[in-house]
Amino acid sequence: MDRYIINTPEGTKDSLFCECQDRRKMEGAITRLFSSLGYSEIITPEIEYYDLFTASGYPLPQETLVKIIDRSGKILVMRPDCTTPIARVAATKLKNTDFPQRFYYNQTVFRSNVAHAGSNAEVVQCGIELLGAAGLKADVEVLVLAIEAIKACGINNFYIEIGHTGFFKALAKELDAPPETIELMRSYIEQKNFDALKVLLKPFADKPSFDALNKISHLFGGEEILAEAQELTNDLCASRALDYLKNIYNELLAAGHQDKIRFDLGLVQQINYYTGMVFCGYIESAGSIVLTGGRYDKLIETFGKPVPATGFAIDILAVLGCLPVSSPPKLKSIIHYSFGSLAQALSYVATRAPGTCEISPCLDLAGSKKLAKKKGACRVVILDKENETEVKL
Repeated sequence: MDRYIINTPEGTKDSLFCECQDRRKMEGAITRLFSSLGYSEIITPEIEYYDLFTASGYPLPQETLVKIIDRSGKILVMRPDCTTPIARVAATKLKNTDFPQRFYYNQTVFRSNVAHAGSNAEVVQCGIELLGAAGLKADVEVLVLAIEAIKACGINNFYIEIGHTGFFKALAKELDAPPETIELMRSYIEQKNFDALKVLLKPFADKPSFDALNKISHLFGGEEILAEAQELTNDLCASRALDYLKNIYNELLAAGHQDKIRFDLGLVQQINYYTGMVFCGYIESAGSIVLTGGRYDKLIETFGKPVPATGFAIDILAVLGCLPVSSPPKLKSIIHYSFGSLAQALSYVATRAPGTCEISPCLDLAGSKKLAKKKGACRVVILDKENETEVKL
């Protein structure tokens, strides 16, 4: 008979033993930080109506949604992000609540990615949403919390890149180009496809933003990038975006976080979703972005309540991949107990370091000794009606 190998679906994986322990430890560190700073946990369903995301202007392609059909024939989706469902809650259950409101979540989102792309279909996210707070103070609070959250993971070799959607939008508006041309330009900038961008911009050489758009993909680095960008434009809205970033930098400098901050004016992903500051987190040893966030003042309004908002999400598994997996504890003792002494055995194990001892299911002592040798334990502890003896192996 042929043997069938049962695998997990593409983009998913099993986590075992120390992987689980490390993940829970990291999630605990982050969520304790969020809670200590006044953020309350929110849990939304893993399944939502498909229309929730189409109505909200969900920024990722619809084909990335994992779809389900319910008994009535309605299309459902596995939660593809945490922010949109929280926006739904804010506009419905919290519509008469005083804002601002601070939430954190620790949930999995589900994505249907391109086959064989190597990306995760399950993304574990810890994040926050600050709802009902507009302006500089709210954005700086979220940025500082993003920095502290990555530090809470035990990571120090990271940085946050900050951009502003208003800069690109202002420059693109000066071109007076069709929307499809602007979108193509945005995609080239996001991909840092310099040659394609140069060709696309060639017909707009007489426009005032031509030079700035040609150089936008190169405008990343330290604080000096903001001054360099100011020299490339006279547009008032573009200058305001740069001034805003400068004010953010000054606040982060005052908070002592300037060494973790860089700027990237080519951060133009999901430009119709975000409405102001945007940022990404990078760890030097990671192969992908580990944190994304920004301001999205129009999302909750699509559900009927105008509420400004900002937040971020950390990709837990991406961060875990930058740290060594913990070594499992060494098993030292096998507990052999007589009938009627199970409570005593459980109490014994509960007072020892996790993973260093375990209860034997064997009926006789010889079986427990054999089990101990097989598992590498150095002793068998015998419990019999409050008595305790030890056999060293």
